[in-house]
Amino acid sequence: MFPAPSVFQRAPLPPATQGSEPRRAQTPTAPRPAHGTAAPGAAAPAPAAVRKRDPYFDNVKYLAIVLVAVAHAWEPVMDGSRATRALYMIVYAFHMPAFILISGYFSRTFDMTAPKVKRLITGVVVPYVLFETAYSLFKRYADDAPDMAISLIDPFYLTWFLIALFIWRVTTPIWLSLRHPLPVALGIAALASISPGIGDDLDLQRVLQFLPFFVLGLLMKPEHFQLIRRREVRLLSVPLFAGALLFAYWVAPRMQLGWFYRANSAQEMGAPWWSGAVMTLAMFGCALVLTIGFLAWVPGRARWFTVLGAGTICGYLLHGFLVKGAEYAGLFDRHTWLADPVGLVVVSLTAAAAVTLLCTPPVGRALKWATEPDMAWAFRKAPAKR
Repeated sequence: MFPAPSVFQRAPLPPATQGSEPRRAQTPTAPRPAHGTAAPGAAAPAPAAVRKRDPYFDNVKYLAIVLVAVAHAWEPVMDGSRATRALYMIVYAFHMPAFILISGYFSRTFDMTAPKVKRLITGVVVPYVLFETAYSLFKRYADDAPDMAISLIDPFYLTWFLIALFIWRVTTPIWLSLRHPLPVALGIAALASISPGIGDDLDLQRVLQFLPFFVLGLLMKPEHFQLIRRREVRLLSVPLFAGALLFAYWVAPRMQLGWFYRANSAQEMGAPWWSGAVMTLAMFGCALVLTIGFLAWVPGRARWFTVLGAGTICGYLLHGFLVKGAEYAGLFDRHTWLADPVGLVVVSLTAAAAVTLLCTPPVGRALKWATEPDMAWAFRKAPAKR
């Protein structure tokens, strides 16, 4: 995802000046090897420096995917528990915005060059097609839903993020060329929230309403994360989360969860049209503040879970089968004690442990054919450079 170093051409030799050393007779030599090849017996060129992964961002991705899995596991058991609903609202307010912001940050160098387009197709489009089909078939047979159709236009469950990431990343050059991209993205999100005619195709409501977080990630620089990780920010985040939890507990019975999902317009949720624009700005501000508080507490050094940050794509795409499988099997209906405080702890720990295992390197290697296929046969070879 980083631009290749520039290729410099050798400058022509200056003309000989008077008094310079006379040219020596040249002895016949073997033909000079072609550019880019090493002469026999010559020392091999030093390998290009491999960019080292930053453990901080791997830690962010792992902790964010744990929150995603835990929140998904809470959905079937949080009814009737005001405290669980409040916790769910807090997590849903920032866990996907944090994930999207980091995705935007690592998309800053994206352009429409062939290598990056290839990686976008193999790492986003192909997994979307495979897992959208897999989730649709899983629901059809595991949930006894014969009418469940396989549609690549209407994303099912958590596959919406892949199609959204594709759209956001393809439009990256546009956002980077604008003078004020974040206000434009916020305006688009506000307009989407008051436009019920957008429909469900490609989950465009979510794509447009979550767009400002991706654009914000494009604008982020390393020094911004250094400011976020300061001790003062960590200390301020403690009363911030405490106040947010109290507010969420108060508003839990009164507020629709649809505002957090960003999958519908205000009119579709039975709210006045103007509330969509107001809630877009309010939810963006709340999510941004909570995301900063979350990022401030993520450790910057390598931990036991740092290596798992590279496998979050597997954890994200696979944990949904576990949650939906338990739901289709009636596990949450038969064991009503899971909605009790002890049961919620069990559900949370189980979800965290399961997604942790799904992020391990063996799972990533076993699933690489689906999450990052080579597919060299599908792309043209790059022309040889002179």
